Amino acid sequence: MSKLNALIAGSTGYIGIQLLKLLLNHPNIKIKYLCGNRSKGKSISSFDHSIKNKKLPKIVKFNKSLLKDVDIIFTALPNGQAQKISNKLLKKNVLIDLSADFRLNSAKEYLKWYKINHNSKKNIKNSIYSIPEISKKKIKKYKIISCPGCYPTSILLPLIPLIKSNLISLKNIIIDSKSGYSGAGRGVHKKFSNKNLYESLRAYGVGFHRHNSEIQQELNIYSKKKIQFIFTPHLSPMFRGILSTIYIDIKKNVSLKKINSILKKFYNRDYFIKIAPINKYIGTNDVINTNFCYISVCKSKYKNKIIILSAIDNLIKGGSGQAVQNLNNYFDFKETKGLI
Repeated sequence: MSKLNALIAGSTGYIGIQLLKLLLNHPNIKIKYLCGNRSKGKSISSFDHSIKNKKLPKIVKFNKSLLKDVDIIFTALPNGQAQKISNKLLKKNVLIDLSADFRLNSAKEYLKWYKINHNSKKNIKNSIYSIPEISKKKIKKYKIISCPGCYPTSILLPLIPLIKSNLISLKNIIIDSKSGYSGAGRGVHKKFSNKNLYESLRAYGVGFHRHNSEIQQELNIYSKKKIQFIFTPHLSPMFRGILSTIYIDIKKNVSLKKINSILKKFYNRDYFIKIAPINKYIGTNDVINTNFCYISVCKSKYKNKIIILSAIDNLIKGGSGQAVQNLNNYFDFKETKGLI
């Protein structure tokens, strides 16, 4: 098969660079264009010296004439920008978006949480919110593929199977997530310049972080009821990785073994989901620089409560790796291509 031509818009951010590195190892992809605004004319290697010996195009400013030369467009842009590109797509193009632009099914909800009007309302119905392990069978029906946020990925992967199996209470779910500072983008150094970024742990978006919206949306879809949860993210003094600790009330006569068994059965054909033995302590070190999600079910001191640990690399499974996984599923490549 001839290679597919790809364009990366927003190629210089942490996610964009990580995506580029993965695609360089993908045998079915040719990187045709790298796009940026302030970085126009620069070499991408000036943003990451580890790729200085790779033959890559210079960064250009995006314009719609580029679309005729590419099959796939990856957008790792500030919120609102992928919508504009979606309005210019040709029939041959597939858009894989790593921003929040098509994560929500309602333009009204998007305005509520992101404080900007949605400029491609007609394309919302042409898009799919795609956690690869959950939506791989539906993905081909859409031309716009929306990759979930990093926190929601770590949270939804363990929760969706348990909700579908009707094993847990839909109330009082508490989610405590800690992320490496790369999740806040390159601007994090300026934003936290006087706050000991590398030596402290900091809660942010308490009660109202934007990722609440997609977590709520997806959990409601699978429960068919409105779920009650509290989600608090934290910025930790490490570069990459997410560890989510989820506190859940289980239904009567549901055992820890049953919970673990359901998760293993649900993901038994999914290479990138690893269910740890019961009560095994896991951390970001288990998943750094990989596309894996590790999940561990742990007991608590209360019989009706359990604790679930979920670890991912926010830049790969929580971002660029998930985008490549969606690419592979869409074009019927082996799901692991470019990722192992």
